[in-house]
Amino acid sequence: MPGEGGERVDEKKLIRRLKRREEAAFNELVLTHQGRVFNVCYRMLGNAAEAEDIAQEVFVKAFGAIMSFRGDSAVGTWLYRIAVNLCKNRLKYLGRRYHRRKSNIDDVPEGAWADGGAGTTMSESMPRPDEALAGARAETRVQRALFDIEEDHRVLLVLRDIQGLSYAEVVEVTGLPEGTVKSRLHRARAALRRAYDALEGEP
Repeated sequence: MPGEGGERVDEKKLIRRLKRREEAAFNELVLTHQGRVFNVCYRMLGNAAEAEDIAQEVFVKAFGAIMSFRGDSAVGTWLYRIAVNLCKNRLKYLGRRYHRRKSNIDDVPEGAWADGGAGTTMSESMPRPDEALAGARAETRVQRALFDIEEDHRVLLVLRDIQGLSYAEVVEVTGLPEGTVKSRLHRARAALRRAYDALEGEP
């Protein structure tokens, strides 16, 4: 996420170019943020093909709405907000149970965790996302557990613990008060741990 002064200045230039409908600016936006946006979509949806479709829609929607972007938040935060909303809509359309059965961890492109900025807040006895790279089985178990918890909890875990957003950024994406984010995250982590433990022994 952009945080340094120079990066924010460059971002403002990019926004101006996007508002002039420059194709090169759109390509730059996609190249800069596509990995993180895909990760959010995949962790929310549990299916790589669906995630790719929604990630593409995120950028199309962002480009179409760029004239209304005021720059109050970082572009990445804005894209996350669009991605989360589109994923929620997609989950409603697909239906949770049907979609869970369609999930296939083998569809995940190599390095799917690479841009995630994995956090350090998960239980020590449960592999963190970056540590899950060590084995496909652990990766599968983490993703299944993530998809077994409530959608609102999953959003917070994806944004904070997997993507590594600050609390302020999570607040911007979700629109929730910071105190609510922190209390729900505590419950979400406990729910993820229970879901992860419940999958012990599954293939």
